[in-house]
Amino acid sequence: MTETLTHRQKMLTFAGILLAMFLGSLDQTIVSTALPRIVADLHGLDRFTWVATAYLVASTALVPIYGKLADMYSRRTIEIVAVSVFLVGSGLCGLAGEFGTLPVLGDGMTQLVVFRAIQGFGGAGLFAMAFIIIADLFAPAERGRYQGFTGAVFGTSSVLGPLLGGFLTDKGTDLIPGVAGWRLVFYVNLPLGLLALWFIIAQMPPLRPRTEPKPFDFVSAALLMAGLGPLVVALQLNRALYPWAGALTLGLLGGAGVALALFVGRSLRHENPILNFGLFKNPVFRTANAALFCMGGAFLGVIIFEPLFMVNVLGESATRAGASLMPLSLGVVTGSMLAGQMVSRFGHYKRWMLGGLVLLLVGLSLLATMPPTVQYYRVLVYLAVCGLGLGPTMPLYTLAIQNATVPALMGQATSASQFFRQIGGALAASALGAVLTFTLAHSLPAAAKAPGAPASAVVAEGPAVPATTAGAADPVVRAAFATAIRRVYMVDILLVVGGLLLTLLVPELPLRKANEQVPVMAE
Repeated sequence: MTETLTHRQKMLTFAGILLAMFLGSLDQTIVSTALPRIVADLHGLDRFTWVATAYLVASTALVPIYGKLADMYSRRTIEIVAVSVFLVGSGLCGLAGEFGTLPVLGDGMTQLVVFRAIQGFGGAGLFAMAFIIIADLFAPAERGRYQGFTGAVFGTSSVLGPLLGGFLTDKGTDLIPGVAGWRLVFYVNLPLGLLALWFIIAQMPPLRPRTEPKPFDFVSAALLMAGLGPLVVALQLNRALYPWAGALTLGLLGGAGVALALFVGRSLRHENPILNFGLFKNPVFRTANAALFCMGGAFLGVIIFEPLFMVNVLGESATRAGASLMPLSLGVVTGSMLAGQMVSRFGHYKRWMLGGLVLLLVGLSLLATMPPTVQYYRVLVYLAVCGLGLGPTMPLYTLAIQNATVPALMGQATSASQFFRQIGGALAASALGAVLTFTLAHSLPAAAKAPGAPASAVVAEGPAVPATTAGAADPVVRAAFATAIRRVYMVDILLVVGGLLLTLLVPELPLRKANEQVPVMAE
């Protein structure tokens, strides 16, 4: 970037983008708590999974495009657009169904799905732009301590989201008579978002690119979205209803493959590609993103399946199962900030990445060997260990990639790291869900057929939907769930081992003292 910024400008800009990032990360957890009430009010049980899927598809597909736009135009302009779109989507989500069935948009539940996609279009930029702008504000040698705060933001929102979502859903109507409490889950974004927008407009410098932008490749953008959209939908489908070999799944995967192949071919020929595939010649970019792909899956493996263990093995309530994730979040906060501070102080990032992965393997090994009689507090300790191990993965892989990338491609390189983490998570969640349902189907053939059995709830609705506690006292059911989730954690361990081996291959370059310096190894 061409601007010379004062420390005050940097700090105010940093505060604005962290607030915007907090909005996006909070939204991912706060909505899930309100979903049962939303489904009841809008009568959309048959489409409730699409509330999350629509957001995920939109936010994943747009991440690389935000990265490219950030390399072409003012970072401030792109950030303003992202926050504004997110706020418009939030307001529309709060209004879903208020005016009954609408032309084209349909009933309230369909409206909510469409509006969540709009929210996702903005949400993609909140995450991608945060890391890109931090790279503009701080040189790699000092960037670690600031990127560590991004992990803290994510961890804090993971704790506050379910609590705030539950409070607003249950008590919101008392706060604003005549407004359903779940609508406040979306409306709460508006004051926070407007504050972030004020920070960005009033305090953030333009952060313009160094070179004149070339024409944007809209055809490549369309091909990318046409490929990533069906891919993410295919990965999120309920396997009990739409098996891997089914026509819909194969059709979506085939269409995604064709669109992505066309995207790659066009990108290799175009003078201004959305993703410069020359970046893959860079060994740091190549190996760090492969490791992030694995780590995205490992993280979701813990987040999704640990509450299932709490509910269906230990017989805990949904509230206590959700609260059990707090040690994980606090561990992520602590690990992220500590690793960032240590890297900025001592200048070596690889040892902290490897140390975090070893600690994560310890935590997952403890989770993978839990008996059905394990005590609640022990699980909390194991999750805290996992969080401490996951923490360094939040800022340091992105730091390594940015440190090895020429400034002109910083947006593309940074957004790619977010993209590979998200795609890895989506693919792993689907694969781990298949492990769970396969194991349950073979462990509980009789229980799965019994009316109201908890195993059938999980097989029918997918791994992200907690089963009831009705059968948690049944030793056979508890043992089956314990076995299935232990196998899930064993696969999770394999993902982390893969990430560890790939991290060993990541070259460690000296951290640059200034953004204007050319990386020692740019190829």
